[in-house]
Amino acid sequence: MPIESFNPHTGRVLRRFPAFNWSKTERILGQAHRAAAQWRATPFAHRAGVLRQAAALLRERQDELARLMALEMGKPITDGRAEVLKCATCCEYYAEHAEGFLADEVIKTDAQRSFISHQPLGVVLAVMPWNFPLWQVVRFAAPALMAGNVGLLKHASNVPQCALALEQVFHDAGLPPACFRTLLINTDQVEKLLADDRVRAVTLTGSEGAGASVAALAGAHIKKTVLELGGSDPFIVLADADVALAAKTAAQSRMINSGQSCIAAKRFIVEKPVLKEFIGHLKTHLLAFRPGDPLDEATQYGPLARPDLADELTQQVEDSVAQGAKVELFGGQAKPGTALFRPMILSNIKPGQRAYAEELFGPVALVLEAKNAADAVRLANDSRFGLGAAVWTQDVEKGEAMARALENGAVFINGLTKSMPELPFGGVKKSGYGRELSYLGIREFVNQKSIWIGKDAAQGAKTE
Repeated sequence: MPIESFNPHTGRVLRRFPAFNWSKTERILGQAHRAAAQWRATPFAHRAGVLRQAAALLRERQDELARLMALEMGKPITDGRAEVLKCATCCEYYAEHAEGFLADEVIKTDAQRSFISHQPLGVVLAVMPWNFPLWQVVRFAAPALMAGNVGLLKHASNVPQCALALEQVFHDAGLPPACFRTLLINTDQVEKLLADDRVRAVTLTGSEGAGASVAALAGAHIKKTVLELGGSDPFIVLADADVALAAKTAAQSRMINSGQSCIAAKRFIVEKPVLKEFIGHLKTHLLAFRPGDPLDEATQYGPLARPDLADELTQQVEDSVAQGAKVELFGGQAKPGTALFRPMILSNIKPGQRAYAEELFGPVALVLEAKNAADAVRLANDSRFGLGAAVWTQDVEKGEAMARALENGAVFINGLTKSMPELPFGGVKKSGYGRELSYLGIREFVNQKSIWIGKDAAQGAKTE
């Protein structure tokens, strides 16, 4: 079936691309496999030059790339520019630090010399989602390419133009074309790729179901995987917090990418004494966000990426209300089959409701009442997800203790939870495993090889 570029704001198909058949995909895989042998032999300085040029091109093309994101998945154009610049920063970060991150690590043993060497694996397949069409890819590609790997991108089928535009950036930056290719394929070819020995590893960002499927396939073929999956991030507000600032940040976090972010705050766990105050502030801030055409500079949130996603979110909300949740702020879809979804607040979230157990991927804020700090941690951890979290309190020592007790891959105290090149990003439980970004991310797809040199090796060589 063809791959369609669909504008969720207008409801119109922008372009259709014929999907690659297996013969074409296999040919590209063969080229990537051959290129991997050459790319791994290039010095770090050469790779860094390519990544720095890619960063320069991203900055130069930020307007056109932001426009593509606005057209294909509804991201406001101002947010799109910020995403492009974040990608450029990530390329520069790994250009500067990769060689140090992958330097030989000397280990003291009984040998004359022993060390850990970090060497590339080869072809890495990336299965990526639509919500951050460039950032999700670059945070895999920049470290993978700097490590000496090559990449094949199977992007979400609704953002083909973004995928091809990013491929062009890397090629124009001087990367050999076979070292990074976009595969316009349907999901059935992912299984064939994972079965091929030339694919050495796979990274996936996406839904829990997609992650389970790819992990099972990769496991059957013994392929290294990194999974960044869903999240239902807790945002804890204690009674001693700056409630006004916490609520303002809460609204920003919930509205990131029109609410379509794995790491957006979704469950707002608030101590009882400040619950009503928090809801009041949160409602004011959510109502202040301006919807509109994603190409309009004044727009603060656009439609969800597809009408069916809005339909699904509406059903989750309706089911939760039927199960006892209370609507504090009415919003949602104007009518079924449309993509715009206005912010909502639900309270009285209890076990047994869909809102309590599931990820709501859109601008719906779930408010839960906590008796105290310990109860807030209990509620936060009572989730099958464990991606990000936030704690708001003026007692930083208490906040740090709570952060250590939370079952999440990242915890931000008195700040907006976000990803950045310096810190590792990933989750626990059903939010996945492995890490992206930081020095940990670049070491995910390398062979961490132990090399041991005997004490008499040098002398033995001389006597021969």
